Amino acid sequence: MQDTHIGLAHGNGGRYMHELIEEVFGRSLANPDLDTSSDAAMLPEMPPGSILMSTDGFTVKPLEFPGGNIGSLAAHGTINDLGVSGADPLYFSLNCFIEEGLEMTLLERVIHALSEATAEAGVRVVAGDTKVLPRGEGGGIYLATTGVGVRPADVHLGMERVREGDRLLVSGPVGDHGIAVMLAREQFGLRGDLMSDAASVLPLTRCARVMDGVRFMRDPTRGGVATVAHEIHRASALQVRLSGPDIPVRDPVRSVCEMLGYDPYYLACEGRVVAGRGRAAVDRLAGFARRARCRHHRRTGQRAPGRGDVDRDRWRADSGGAGGRSAAENLLSGAVSLLAACPSSPADRRN
Repeated sequence: MQDTHIGLAHGNGGRYMHELIEEVFGRSLANPDLDTSSDAAMLPEMPPGSILMSTDGFTVKPLEFPGGNIGSLAAHGTINDLGVSGADPLYFSLNCFIEEGLEMTLLERVIHALSEATAEAGVRVVAGDTKVLPRGEGGGIYLATTGVGVRPADVHLGMERVREGDRLLVSGPVGDHGIAVMLAREQFGLRGDLMSDAASVLPLTRCARVMDGVRFMRDPTRGGVATVAHEIHRASALQVRLSGPDIPVRDPVRSVCEMLGYDPYYLACEGRVVAGRGRAAVDRLAGFARRARCRHHRRTGQRAPGRGDVDRDRWRADSGGAGGRSAAENLLSGAVSLLAACPSSPADRRN
């Protein structure tokens, strides 16, 4: 394409729109199941199991931030929603709402990032739609993704399965994404190079879903870890005690939160898992998580903390009267958060 910016003509159904679809979307997302000339996609026969569907919309400013852009964010968001539900994501649809005037090179980077993220997870984009909004009526580009996946028949997850004394584990430092995006905006005179945690959590969820005693998994996006705790309470009538010193928060995130009065436990994470696990087997889940994180770090060239980064005497959980116990090595990024669930009142106790 010779166009350098998106124009209204790219959304009117004519030659410009077809060139946009073929040369930007079709080229980056090409796979045997994508037919850009068809009005509907025919999905191949699904593997055995329960078919799950998840849909989400994505807006972010700036469109590109340290650690990703809106394209990779959209891919990982829906992949992770299916992953923490116990499913293997297989197929996506993609809707793009593009503002008139968007640079074509930026659009290409966004779609390329989405393509890389879906391909890495074994997901095929099989359907989509594109709309162009008049200048000033959009935020550059908005994305909406719908994912279809299959959960094995022997996988059963849900917050209603949480029991008194269970432990919650968070798979890495919280608040990285929320603060990374804020710093990228250079608001309040602040700037920094903190990386978003946006990434696929499939390596961890595929291991965790088959482990005995895993009650549920969630990705703590909007509302962060604290909102997941509220959801547990609503689903199980149990209280959740969060032990602040045991929840990993990076120093840059903590510093920004202290300056601006933010609570890091409510900040969005885009590459973390909160998992509920029976007390007896926390160590094994943490071991799976650590190995998954090491593979991620080898792939991205980042440093993966080892066993020596965790002070086993420091990371203890308040178990509601039974005394603290040592945490499991490190869960993905060097620190395990053990959060004890306990009854709301004596009348709520369960055997």
